[in-house]
Amino acid sequence: MTSGQGGSEQEPTGPGQQGQDGAPGWNQPAPPQPPSYPAAPPPSYPSAPPAAPPSYPAAPGYGGGQWGGTAPRPVDRPVTVRAGIGAFMANLILGVIGAIVTFTQLDDLIAQALATARAQGQNVPSGADALTHDTVRAVILVGSIVGLVILGLEAMFVWFAWNGRNWARIVLWVIGGFGIISGLFSVLGGGTTSSGFLETLSIIQFLIVLAGVVLLALAPSNEWYRYRRWLRDTGQAH
Repeated sequence: MTSGQGGSEQEPTGPGQQGQDGAPGWNQPAPPQPPSYPAAPPPSYPSAPPAAPPSYPAAPGYGGGQWGGTAPRPVDRPVTVRAGIGAFMANLILGVIGAIVTFTQLDDLIAQALATARAQGQNVPSGADALTHDTVRAVILVGSIVGLVILGLEAMFVWFAWNGRNWARIVLWVIGGFGIISGLFSVLGGGTTSSGFLETLSIIQFLIVLAGVVLLALAPSNEWYRYRRWLRDTGQAH
């Protein structure tokens, strides 16, 4: 048979080829897609300013809250405080001297106390002298030991008062008040178991303690203790 007979079969078109009717072939690639672009970022707005940190009220005793907003005038340790504390220190020294004299003259003091009791008309039987002697001895010893303990405590309070502790100054006033009362008995002749030296020493202590109490109560002393308290409350004390 010749090629023109019976018609001829249409061969499939290859890539890039078109059919007879101009349509794309079955294996022709799809048309290119349009280019894609990244989405535009959302508009940005200025952020709100940061919030101010919360404010808290000042703690009591610090800053200007307790002191009316103004610091007290700086004050050096005044003469009244120096002299007042010095008076209490002198009282301590005289107290130690008095305790030493009491222990060294204990027998003489006991004999003097018994003689004074007889002179005042008190019944001190001769047969009971030993018991009375022991009783007077115990009273004197106990009184001396208690006095030394008080002196030790007073020395501690003197140290705190020197460093501007107002509570220690108040304690010294209390101790000084007892010392003044005791000194009044000596001045009025109420002492019956003391020698002349100890009575004189007691009168001197009375005057010294009285001066110390008055000096620590004066206005310059009050101002200095107030300033020292302000330094501690504000954390500036050394």
